[in-house]
Amino acid sequence: MFVVIISTKLLFSINLKDCDSMKLTSEVRSTFLEFFKGNGHEIVNSSPLVPRNDPTLMFTNAGMVPFKDLFTGKVTPPYTRAASAQKCVRAGGKHNDLDNVGYTTRHHTFFEMLGNFSFGGYFKEEAISLAWDLLIKEFGLPEEKLLVTVHSSDEEAAGLWTKIAGLRNDRIIQIDSNDNFWSMGETGPCGPCTEVFYDHGEHISGGPPGSENEDGDRFVEIWNLVFMQYEQVSAEERVVLPKPCVDTGMGLERMTAILQGTNDNYETDIMTKLQTSVASLSSTHSSGDFAISHRVIADHLRAVCFLIADGVLPSNDGRGYVLRRIMRRAMRHAHLMGWKKPLLSELVSVLAQEMGDQYPELERAKPLTRETLLMEENRFKSMLERGLKLLDDEMEHLDAGALLSGHVAFKLYDTYGFPIDLTEDALRDKGIKIDYESFNLAMAQQKADARKAWTGSGDSSTDKLWFEILESHGVSEFLGYDSVSAQGIASAIVVNGSLVDHAKQGAAVIIVANQTPFYAESGGQVGDRGYISTENGVYIKITDTKKKVDSLHLHIGEIERGHLYTNDELLFGIDLEHRASVQRNHSATHLLHSALRQVLGSHVTQKGSLVAHNRLRFDLSHPKPITVKELIEVESLINEQIRNNGRVSTKLMDSATAIDSGAMALFGEKYDNEVRVVSIGEKDHSWSVELCGGTHADQTGDIGFFVIIDETAVGSGVRRLEALTGLAAEEWVRSQKQILHSASQALKVSVHDVTERITSVLQEKKLLQEELSTLRKKIISGSERSNNIKPITKLVGKVPFYGSVLQDVPAKDLKGLADEFKNSLGTAVIALVSIFDNKASLVVSATSDLVDTVDSVALVRIGAAAVGGKGGGGRRDMAQAGGPAYQNADQAIVEIEKYLTSLCS
Repeated sequence: MFVVIISTKLLFSINLKDCDSMKLTSEVRSTFLEFFKGNGHEIVNSSPLVPRNDPTLMFTNAGMVPFKDLFTGKVTPPYTRAASAQKCVRAGGKHNDLDNVGYTTRHHTFFEMLGNFSFGGYFKEEAISLAWDLLIKEFGLPEEKLLVTVHSSDEEAAGLWTKIAGLRNDRIIQIDSNDNFWSMGETGPCGPCTEVFYDHGEHISGGPPGSENEDGDRFVEIWNLVFMQYEQVSAEERVVLPKPCVDTGMGLERMTAILQGTNDNYETDIMTKLQTSVASLSSTHSSGDFAISHRVIADHLRAVCFLIADGVLPSNDGRGYVLRRIMRRAMRHAHLMGWKKPLLSELVSVLAQEMGDQYPELERAKPLTRETLLMEENRFKSMLERGLKLLDDEMEHLDAGALLSGHVAFKLYDTYGFPIDLTEDALRDKGIKIDYESFNLAMAQQKADARKAWTGSGDSSTDKLWFEILESHGVSEFLGYDSVSAQGIASAIVVNGSLVDHAKQGAAVIIVANQTPFYAESGGQVGDRGYISTENGVYIKITDTKKKVDSLHLHIGEIERGHLYTNDELLFGIDLEHRASVQRNHSATHLLHSALRQVLGSHVTQKGSLVAHNRLRFDLSHPKPITVKELIEVESLINEQIRNNGRVSTKLMDSATAIDSGAMALFGEKYDNEVRVVSIGEKDHSWSVELCGGTHADQTGDIGFFVIIDETAVGSGVRRLEALTGLAAEEWVRSQKQILHSASQALKVSVHDVTERITSVLQEKKLLQEELSTLRKKIISGSERSNNIKPITKLVGKVPFYGSVLQDVPAKDLKGLADEFKNSLGTAVIALVSIFDNKASLVVSATSDLVDTVDSVALVRIGAAAVGGKGGGGRRDMAQAGGPAYQNADQAIVEIEKYLTSLCS
């Protein structure tokens, strides 16, 4: 059967074999999840692409990543069995498939991994049984098309495949290498794997796993079952886990391809739809010369959109740099097809339509994604054209097998923004490679902050100390939503970066407790201040509270009295005034976010914030400065809500329900299954609803008053607002009123007439300055001519020269004076130096009959050097300069005359 796809410019068809039984990607995903749900598994939503529990990873690259802490025992599993469809990206770090995308049938930057997991529940037999039932009974795969691998040491798994699936020995391949033995690291959980392969048939080249030609496309791994039955204690010691676990991973795209009768992931429904849209928009065909480009764009579009939806934005380092690499690779392929207009930004809606039902964050992030891509496409277009021209010029002189100079590759990277793999990709078809030795030398010369490569998430929670404390004592339970004072136990004391069992008076300490009412800095809200005391008379002043490893609250302060020991009972007291001020500003920040979206548009999203006790700062996505009129409208909306004194309420909801009900989620923020939803406004009509873990005022009236005090740019497409609330806002308004009152007194008008009077004064000043300038010219030129018909000149060679030092003449008047002298003298070189406002200003001018002989610019630069100035500029007939050493004004005239003498002698 053929599916025919028609556009206004294209007509082509896609052969989908066995279409009557074909499953769409969404059906494959739902079949997998429903099967395991029916077998007692908790269905867990996909975690974000930015890992929350493994700072060593750049992106979530496997289905087990979100469950890592459950497997290691750091977190007690809330269930014994689970299943998920996990978003994954492999485009940086150890797992990087970027270079292969577009050139193979199976590599992707973004993909979905289906998995089922057992945390001390079922093990090998049930895992293999479930896998076989799903493949044969649910997906209907032919048994004869399947074969499996097991680790050579795992006779148990081999026997179970025979027992459960009836597989013959020749279809159970034993592998000796580490390919079939999984480990989390040098130490930790580990165990053998069994992998399921699908045979696409003899018409496709390639051999079975373990053979010399196993890298072909005939036999494709579709499912990996990992049996974590050991713990690697050290390099020499491995022990059996008391509760073995199961971790499996199935590539959704690979399984969908099989069920749609193809061995090519790019011929499946979603990828076909995206390529069709690329072809339609770019007026090109998705096969033939541009087949690879269509595949690259379709794949990279998914990675880019999902990364932005999960809070990653393009930048020059870290995750943002990898995102930009993916974007630019796709943009280059659009350029290769001859398409000069933005393309990726036009495809965002297509992807959201195809995958938005399963991943609603695509729809929510659609405005931001489209805006970000459009900005990047426009920015990269000119750089791409210039960079490719440089590359083409270099390749003209190179034959296949030659090396491109590393210095050229570095220039492309550093000047034109070409990621190195983009240059590699452009060279691929010519058979040319990069001289990496010279490239690396060039990179080594760049400043550290410009060349820094990704080495992890950068999260300071990687500090070994905090993990040790967490493992030994558990998390810090936060009680501060409902209480401003509480009791707790001192779990750990840190002094000078080291764990200690006690600390004396005067010591700067960090205290970790089992529970606390102190809010730790998070989500832009600053940490609480206050005190900690004990019944033994210890008193510790707390100046800040930070959070580590997502769950440890660090109370930072100094022991002002007593001697503190671990396991001491603590009494916590929060600085109530500080907390209340912060809460007012946090609630005002929510109102600000909502008001900005109403006034500026729904494209506005929060890009960062600071919620302190004395001010608030809010960064937002907006392509241009916010006008005064718009700022006034925003302020009015917020103050109206403050006057309405609406309730600020919070409730716990599961994250999916909260977001579906309209609560605003900030892209990239971590949200647990259970989230706090903050609603502001009337009971039946909330004016603002956001997911938020911060603390807030009880009523909007508590905010008192709101005023915006500054609006600036902080980056391309990002604006920053600073604002005040409550007493701070009132004091600011009073200070502005006082300034206005002082101005009205100085101008001797009412405050209502200040603007009009200032305008009038400025106009009067302008007229007086013009009159003064005219008078100065007359006085100066008149005094010079009081006893003569014209100013006295001296001959320098054959050139008449007039030089003079003037007092209190502004620089702007010197040109006019020079013109008057030229008109009076007829033929001359004039050099004027004015001493005004403790500075020297110079003008050198030559009459038109001398410009072929004299260059005023050269002369004025000589004079500028004498008064400590640098340079000078103008034309041959008139040039200006200046300098701070006004005391040398006379010397400047002397030096100009000397230089003129050398020219005319």
